[in-house]
Amino acid sequence: MKLYIKQKVFSWRDKFVIKDENDHDKYSAEGEIITWGRKLHIYNARGNEVAYIRQKLFTFMPRYDIEVNGQTYTLVREFSFLHPKLRLEGLPWTMEGNFMAHDYQLKDNNDIVMIISKHWFTWGDSYELDIINPRNELLCLCIALAIDCMNAGSSSTTSTN
Repeated sequence: MKLYIKQKVFSWRDKFVIKDENDHDKYSAEGEIITWGRKLHIYNARGNEVAYIRQKLFTFMPRYDIEVNGQTYTLVREFSFLHPKLRLEGLPWTMEGNFMAHDYQLKDNNDIVMIISKHWFTWGDSYELDIINPRNELLCLCIALAIDCMNAGSSSTTSTN
């Protein structure tokens, strides 16, 4: 299954619209206006909050807590000289790919869980998520949004987007 993330450009806070393969609104994500660290609330099509992403502050490398279905996972950028690496605490998933081109594969051992591709030359950030198992849809969406926050310079301690 595929999801498409589109960032709303002219907004006081981080805002994203997430559509399915049939171009129907599936989720939305909104950041808080003035906070210490980035925070995103994810809502389903009915407007109910279904997940929450929060930047952990005062850490050496960027870390984001992802709360989905009563579980908390932490996405961590690991220190590396050659290639950036991401790790998800709470599951044995690993992230591989070309981080400079924003093309990633999320894997569980050798099995692909999700493929993330950034669409270039668009107004605002746009991503295509190819999620293999629909049961992982919401967690995979949150991982992609947390990666976008990391790439947007989340090392600052305040966000007014």
